[in-house]
Amino acid sequence: MKNIFTGIAYRLTSLILNARYRRDPPEKIIEPVGIAQGDIVLDYGCGPGKYTVAAARLVGEFGKIFALDIHPISARQVRRLKRKHCLANVETITSDGETGLADASVDVVLLYDIYHILKNPAMILEELHRVLKPGGFLSMSDHHLREPDILEGMQAGGLFKFDRKAGDIVYNFTRVG
Repeated sequence: MKNIFTGIAYRLTSLILNARYRRDPPEKIIEPVGIAQGDIVLDYGCGPGKYTVAAARLVGEFGKIFALDIHPISARQVRRLKRKHCLANVETITSDGETGLADASVDVVLLYDIYHILKNPAMILEELHRVLKPGGFLSMSDHHLREPDILEGMQAGGLFKFDRKAGDIVYNFTRVG
């Protein structure tokens, strides 16, 4: 019974997100972030995969996108998008915390519309810090939070330092250390 409710809740959330994506297309949001050809990107909390697809196009054939979400439904949706858009550079990960990626293996982490629901944000930020390369950055957006809360939350543990705003709703943080 729990799986039925999870599936219904996921589909309702996806409908809401799709309405937002029509208003604010992921390509438009992600463009000023600074993702480059050949980058390795982790889309942490990828949901239905709209930012995953946009990032996959930016990194090109020599880059890689890891799309991670706690929900297996998200992984299935991302795999469908991967086939539909012929994106050989996308790999899915299903996890509620650890990425399974090597230390210092990622150029950019996307943390979009997920921070406000993380059960243990400090642990997640430690994991994201671990997988980011020195000089890498975390790009964060969460429409549920005000700017001061975003800045405070992301810098609280000393792992990330605010770098710049990338557009109207996205904040880039550099990896410290």
